[in-house]
Amino acid sequence: MITHSKTENKQQLGLGIYLKPEVIRMIFLGFSAGLPYPLLFATLTVWLASVEIGIAEISMFGWVGVIYAMKFLWAPMLDSLSIPFLSRTLGQRRAWMLLMQCCILIGLFCMSFFQPQTNLSWLAYLSIIIAFASATQDIAIDAYRIEIIGNRFQGAMAASYQLGYRISALLSGAGALYIAEFYSWKLAYQTMALFMLVGMTTVLVISESREQKPIQHSIHWFKESVIHPFLEFFTRNGYWSIMLLLFIALYRVSDLILNIVANPFYIDIGFKLSEIASITKVFGFIVTIFGAFVGGLSVAKYGISRPLIVSSILLAGTNLFFLLLESSGADLRILILTISADNFALGFSGSIFIAFLSSLTNRNYTATQYALFSSLMFLPGITLSGFSGQFIESVGWSDFFLFAAAMGLPAILFALIIVKKGWQEQ
Repeated sequence: MITHSKTENKQQLGLGIYLKPEVIRMIFLGFSAGLPYPLLFATLTVWLASVEIGIAEISMFGWVGVIYAMKFLWAPMLDSLSIPFLSRTLGQRRAWMLLMQCCILIGLFCMSFFQPQTNLSWLAYLSIIIAFASATQDIAIDAYRIEIIGNRFQGAMAASYQLGYRISALLSGAGALYIAEFYSWKLAYQTMALFMLVGMTTVLVISESREQKPIQHSIHWFKESVIHPFLEFFTRNGYWSIMLLLFIALYRVSDLILNIVANPFYIDIGFKLSEIASITKVFGFIVTIFGAFVGGLSVAKYGISRPLIVSSILLAGTNLFFLLLESSGADLRILILTISADNFALGFSGSIFIAFLSSLTNRNYTATQYALFSSLMFLPGITLSGFSGQFIESVGWSDFFLFAAAMGLPAILFALIIVKKGWQEQ
């Protein structure tokens, strides 16, 4: 017993925790979760722009992101609804994961056979189907991650998941663009589809979670998971609740309305696919990680208040670098400068805002309130991003970038008001 206790303690401390089989497996499940998202947004917008699809049509694909933001609405189905044969054979969590992975693989393969110039509607339909399958896979993986191991290992599980997620996102972002430039878009999407076999193989070899807690009637679930957490938030914060929710909704609007059209912009001013892949994806990934690291250190040293204001300013202000890029044309040096500023702001603000949202949650409703806050953070920006292309066609790139920066001003104002109020005391 003593030997076992010592071994367990060693696993809980230091790097040994990352050697647990359950933790290692999350890398591969994270890989499966991270693969589809870029292929439906960043990579897809490059494909559409490269064959001269209009910017208005391209930006409308941003609305597919609403599916990810609303996934908590059908999460209860994965607890109570079994899949014939698969659930009996694999278990509830693995069955849902495998079915959704199959849907993603088939969907990506189907996308590769359609030409945007003549089959844009079919690409849109397939994007919706894949997004739903991807979001549902995320729900199943999250449930599996929580159920398969104790709370003391959840930090390591989340870290491994994020590692796999980021690796696959880089692959389906930069990797797909390299394949498209030197071979074809058809081969790029077919290759990415085959990478879903990583997740499918993982599901087949791992064990089912030991603990499953089917939720109760859907009405009861809605009360417990949505109504009660929101009521608690409003009761705790009073009239300041509206201010806090508005700030959450506005925080990333300036970034999200630009993000959906960024890749078409790079194509429009003359950059090659390989250049976009190398600088915006690979180099941008490194800068984002650095920004997140600096953001984490800033919170540790200064608390959340001052970094929160700085992050709001950075998200809006770095959009102005795109004006410089437009005036310079396909200048790699200016692109590197723009990506450095924009991705640093993205990574920095991400760390700050996660800390901020976490501080607003009640420990009795941590997961639920955080999920709802996250959805609120994305929904307004994603919804507005669908109109970005129409705005660009009307006023041009320069005025759009100015508009995107201006859309960040309300968030800056709310940040100043909230910090002055002293929300930490609530």
